Amino acid sequence: MLQKIFSTKHRIIVLMILLFSLSGCGYNEIQRNEEAVIAAWGDVEATYQRRADLIPNLVETVKAYASHEKETLQAVTDARARVGQIKISPENLGDAAAVEKYVAAQGQMSSALSRLLVVAENYPDLKASQNFRDLQHQLEGTENRINVARQRYNDSVRIFNSSIRTFPNNLTNKLLLHLERKEPFKAETGAAQAPKVQF
Repeated sequence: MLQKIFSTKHRIIVLMILLFSLSGCGYNEIQRNEEAVIAAWGDVEATYQRRADLIPNLVETVKAYASHEKETLQAVTDARARVGQIKISPENLGDAAAVEKYVAAQGQMSSALSRLLVVAENYPDLKASQNFRDLQHQLEGTENRINVARQRYNDSVRIFNSSIRTFPNNLTNKLLLHLERKEPFKAETGAAQAPKVQF
């Protein structure tokens, strides 16, 4: 008789009641954490966009003083175009390959900008230009903002990933939400090696 009362259907219902009667099943917490990840990603994209917006003015300023540095100027322009083509939606933040592709394109942009600034060192008139100095300061500030935005994004990802993997939230996620881990920013390939300096 007891076996009939506690049929499989009843067991599932009792289990569900117990699950949701737990103090904080984590449903809302997981939702808040995912929204924090999406907002932090938006900040990352906005800071990268700020850098991309500075590049045309920087290239034009350098071009005015160093027009025969076409290869470097073209590399910056091409890198900016590649960065503009790679977009990641919040739904794809769990796709390691997509995030890696985005990070690689941003790394190429950083490398091209570094080469451009090295070229600028060879042109004293360019370095003395107020417009160039202003753009260089804005670019430095933007690079700092990018770093902060990436750190905040990684913190949000860590909190979110922990929230979907710890009890009882992991049950809520498994039974109701089915959310996947988000990918954090990782160091670029070869970043662990110190750069070679030659004199």
